[in-house]
Amino acid sequence: MAAAGAEAPDSWYLALLGFAEHFRTSSPPKIRLCVHCLQAVFQFKPPQRVEARTHLQLGSVLYHHTKNSELAGKHLEKAWLISQQIAQFEDVKFEAASLLSELYCEQNLVDSAKPLLRKAIQISQQTPYWHCRLLFQLAQLHTLEKDLVSACDLLGVGAEYARVVGSEYTRALFLLSKGMLLLMERKLQEVHPLLTLCGQIVETWQGNPIQKESLRVFFLVLQVTHYLDAGQVKSVKPCLKQLQQCIQTISTLHDDEILPSNSADLFHWLPKEHMCVLVYLVTVMHSMQAGYLEKAQKYTDKALMQLEKLKMLDCSPILSSFQVILLEHIIMCRLVTGHKATALQEISQVCQLCQQSPRLFSNHAAQLHTLLGLYCISVNCMDNAEAQFTTALRLTTHQELWAFIVTNLASVYIREGNRHQELYSLLERINPDHNFPVSSHCLRAAAFYIRGLLSFFQGRYNEAKRFLRETLKMSNAEDLNRLTACSLVLLGHIFYVLGNHRESNNMVVPAMQLASKIPDMSVQLWSSALLKDLNKACGNSMDAHEAAQMHQNFSQQLLQDHIAACSLPEHNLITWTEGLPPVQIQAPNGPTTSLASLL
Repeated sequence: MAAAGAEAPDSWYLALLGFAEHFRTSSPPKIRLCVHCLQAVFQFKPPQRVEARTHLQLGSVLYHHTKNSELAGKHLEKAWLISQQIAQFEDVKFEAASLLSELYCEQNLVDSAKPLLRKAIQISQQTPYWHCRLLFQLAQLHTLEKDLVSACDLLGVGAEYARVVGSEYTRALFLLSKGMLLLMERKLQEVHPLLTLCGQIVETWQGNPIQKESLRVFFLVLQVTHYLDAGQVKSVKPCLKQLQQCIQTISTLHDDEILPSNSADLFHWLPKEHMCVLVYLVTVMHSMQAGYLEKAQKYTDKALMQLEKLKMLDCSPILSSFQVILLEHIIMCRLVTGHKATALQEISQVCQLCQQSPRLFSNHAAQLHTLLGLYCISVNCMDNAEAQFTTALRLTTHQELWAFIVTNLASVYIREGNRHQELYSLLERINPDHNFPVSSHCLRAAAFYIRGLLSFFQGRYNEAKRFLRETLKMSNAEDLNRLTACSLVLLGHIFYVLGNHRESNNMVVPAMQLASKIPDMSVQLWSSALLKDLNKACGNSMDAHEAAQMHQNFSQQLLQDHIAACSLPEHNLITWTEGLPPVQIQAPNGPTTSLASLL
């Protein structure tokens, strides 16, 4: 809360301002007294500059420290109107516009925020810092409205303006932000040249080391995300390694308090601590796709621990987003590793986080229903799984998520065995041989697996082998361990049915080894059952007994976890398909689902 200095030398003003600042920074803050001091300024009929600045200070205090948004808005509107009549009063003028548009957005008055920001952008061209900041703010507003085309246009304007005023650093920030939106829009042909240009700017820019490294982290995060969206788990490794080295470098650098000479450079992408969590997050995403589930668990634990510390001091919405995405990934890990009860409790935790933020819920509702669908499959509630996946499909426009949901819904129809029309309709939409809807290598490999699974259930074994060999070829090319294990055990099952015990053994043994390494409980259960039957058929009674014991152990673990999950009050979430997640969950009367699929 800076004093007006030479503009208002009167002692009454400086005294009131000093008292207001004292009350604002007290522990705890005495906001009511702070507001009284600032309001007292108006009793002295101050000059316009003091009046405008005081309205801004009052609006800011009320906005940040109280729930009186109506009064905050009135003060900020006055600050904005008065400051426009005063020459060379940029800080007050543009800070008022920025805060007021934020307030409008919180009140869902987006149509008031947009023209305000456009006017401020129009008159701020001689003030590089504010011009860039307001462009970023309007681009963010368009992004939240899902108008990515307008947001990209504004970021392009910002990049060109930053180039003209000689700020290569901020030019890179604008371009990287635009690249992020183009990735969200799946405009991959535009992304490649843009990222190439960004890479050149980042490498050649010589400035503050922390700013340079943060640009590099932003650039590498986009590259890693691009690879992971494409399901290229092996190809991304060099980029991911660079990113991890980069964040280690940043953590050793001290913040340089020397301000840049170019005011357009006065931006930070993310605080160092947030960047660390983000790098953990993309590492978890990679580990999950690759099937290194213990590694995913380790990095999730580290990230969540750091998030908890940060959230005590910082209520930034991005931290809640990071937390939800981390939980979404670890929930999938738990379901694979046979920890359904824990997964269900974490799904409930995501529901609670989403209840606190309508924006978070609208961004993650489809993922929540998808996770519930996966949980329903794991406890053999196939009707509920279908309802959850159908709800998720209704809520998503994201092509990769859509393909993931459809692939899992197809697996539900295959298991149910009586939904031929719906199944064939789905499979036509995710045909890996023809016009596959997304560029993801991983999802296309999964679609081949689903085709193989269907052919197996229909007794068309040669066709099943063709599809599964295609899955194996694609999985091995990009180290997709879970798909490899699933394909091997299913091929082993086919060869067993065909009476080719040697070939079956050649598939099932490596499937078991890989499933143990992941660890994937379902594939271990399946593999141990096959090994028991194979060894029995070949007369290897000791090996058959050992496999039977393993199968029994896996069955018991899964059965106990199944009963624990279905006994939790959160199990009732499987019936939720409309609106916000339920606040209170009534406990069901014990497990009601069939355990046949586990035994």
